[in-house]
Amino acid sequence: MKSTIKTMATAVLALFVSVGAMAQDAKPKPSPAATATGKVNGATITINYSSPAVKGRKIWGGLEAYDKVWRAGANDATTFETDKDIKVEGKNLPAGKYSFFLIPKESGTWTAIFNKEPKQWGAYKYEEAKDALRVDVKVKPLAETQERLVYKVHSKGFSLEWDKVSVPVSIK
Repeated sequence: MKSTIKTMATAVLALFVSVGAMAQDAKPKPSPAATATGKVNGATITINYSSPAVKGRKIWGGLEAYDKVWRAGANDATTFETDKDIKVEGKNLPAGKYSFFLIPKESGTWTAIFNKEPKQWGAYKYEEAKDALRVDVKVKPLAETQERLVYKVHSKGFSLEWDKVSVPVSIK
């Protein structure tokens, strides 16, 4: 009898632990993974990123410092992949997979970075020596706040939109 009660108690405990784990998994992630993909002049572009939310915070010059390399998303560094050689802001970028970083600047001209080391956590081990390409891009204001960071691939390139800023990057 004692062993039956012990077995049942163990089974009930396992059930509660299992239900608790499922409930935790059901909670929305603060910065869910997302993918933007599309064709630009015959090249397939794929951007993998984690999408944080503004949540009432000061983003530029606050949460994300000016003049400092930023992973252009949350969690792992954002990755940018192209299946063909392309020109980014008029400069050559060979086909391949890159980590994508930005250096936000108060001036409104930011630096976009394509780094040869695609698998990185954030920008903590970022090495400038591994950059494949750096280009300057002019940011544009958004009319309304973009609560969750989003990338969009379109016929002329791609853009990152978050808070009140759009960061367009042209591709040919």
